[in-house]
Amino acid sequence: MTDTPRVAIVTGAARGIGAATALRLAQGGHAVGVVDLDADACAATVDAVTEAGGRALAVAADVSDEASVEAAVGAVAEGLGAPTILVNNAGIIRDNLLFKMSVDDWDAVLAVHLRGAFLMTRATQRFMTEAGFGRIVNLSSTSAQGNRGQVNYSAAKAGLQGFTKTLAIELGRFGVTANAVAPGFIQTDMTAATAERVGMPFEEFIAAAAGTIPVARVGQPDDIAHTISFLVSEGAGFVSGQVIYVAGGPQD
Repeated sequence: MTDTPRVAIVTGAARGIGAATALRLAQGGHAVGVVDLDADACAATVDAVTEAGGRALAVAADVSDEASVEAAVGAVAEGLGAPTILVNNAGIIRDNLLFKMSVDDWDAVLAVHLRGAFLMTRATQRFMTEAGFGRIVNLSSTSAQGNRGQVNYSAAKAGLQGFTKTLAIELGRFGVTANAVAPGFIQTDMTAATAERVGMPFEEFIAAAAGTIPVARVGQPDDIAHTISFLVSEGAGFVSGQVIYVAGGPQD
């Protein structure tokens, strides 16, 4: 039995985990609002969805800006239908050690991850409560447990876990679930940027990371997309308020 086709929004969907998630949800029969800062950058994701037989709409939005979020959600609702699945994936890194971190770099990371998830969720929850069905998935990270050089990112990702649990409590009675996925090392442009920051060739960085992971490899965007596809399914209706670590091994 397949799920009812619905409308999903995936933020930060131009590449990486977001793009893989958008495609996976489309393969599951859902229409997808592909949201990123630059709509033109979403073209490859939209094309992939279309080629897979799905429907997608590229929408530009700064998730940290209230007016931009409201306009983007409205565009998806008008173009595809009422969104009842939301994946808050948009994120940035501004890595540095605490004593060298600027206030701007702290604020930027918290704004995109935390404020962005808040604004997107607030803007979409009314469609979910009206439908009596909703699925919210927030992207956290193993860095929520602490990671050198990422005090801003770690704080944001830990904050998303508390945000997720509270959403589950508030929205559960309306048929809406909220969960967080916390990836470990995933091979993306973002981890490539981290490798550059620490001065290590990316292939060496990947090999070093794989050596610490029980399944002996680093993760790929599809690993996260498959987990998200379960959490947004009708069959996951009794899973809410959870943080699922997808890291190739146990996390403390």
